[in-house]
Amino acid sequence: MNRLKSVIKVIFFPPPLLTVLLAALGYAAMAAVFAFEIENPVIRYPSFLASAYALAITVTGFRYLRESFKKCKTKISESAVAKKIRSSKLGEKYFSDIHFRNRISLYIGLAVNLAYIVMKLSAGIYYRSEWFVSLAVYYMLLAVMRLFLIRPASGRAEEFKRYRFCGFVLLIMNQALAGIVIFMVHQNEHFTYPGYLIYAMAAYSFYAIITASVNVVKTRRHNSPILSATKAVNFVAALVSILSLTTAMLAQFGGDDAPTFRRAMTASVGGAVCTIVIAMAAYMIWRANKSLRRIKM
Repeated sequence: MNRLKSVIKVIFFPPPLLTVLLAALGYAAMAAVFAFEIENPVIRYPSFLASAYALAITVTGFRYLRESFKKCKTKISESAVAKKIRSSKLGEKYFSDIHFRNRISLYIGLAVNLAYIVMKLSAGIYYRSEWFVSLAVYYMLLAVMRLFLIRPASGRAEEFKRYRFCGFVLLIMNQALAGIVIFMVHQNEHFTYPGYLIYAMAAYSFYAIITASVNVVKTRRHNSPILSATKAVNFVAALVSILSLTTAMLAQFGGDDAPTFRRAMTASVGGAVCTIVIAMAAYMIWRANKSLRRIKM
């Protein structure tokens, strides 16, 4: 029994550096099969097994990778460069003031958001895709919300009012998103990324959803409505990216003989995204109203 446990540990719990290397190779093998449309089963099936193993060790090694990341983060924060940055007034404010960091994060997120809008809008015009244009408009509204949150709030009550406003806006925007999903399912439409752009979008989407999910959890301990609203907007943007990526991957890799499956998956993922956004928006409104009543008492 102990020997079996040792074998399992060696196979599924490799060292952090080896985990990263093996996972990268497994995912690269899967991407190569799809990218070059390899049909040879001698190459195709081992690549699928390699990608499955990569996913397994990514999950099992997450805790060790997180610990390694924390150690690396500690070393960087204790480095001479980090100490030099902290010695400046701006650097000290950045590392010690969570609200200041949030504003910087908002500016960076806004810049990325604007770049994403330009890319989607340009792709929509060039490829005459109403789906890219509709997604660009959706991200424009999210950018407006970020601009609204950047302005300094005058007090705790003002913060919760902005938090509630973001909840209402997300609730309204979600109706438009639900309409897009229904139309996509009814017409069997989908987003299409040309060439290898789909792999870049996949990497961005997974990074965005993981980062946004972690930040939503981390911000709870700060008890800041503006910070929570910021991370909620980021999380919604990541969810919409996952939705568009899902439809694009189903269209590119699902084949032309499975329209029913594509409809079902689009409806499932779209419905899940809309439900999550509704629940999040409703919670934001409820929490803001409850907190505002408490402040007035």
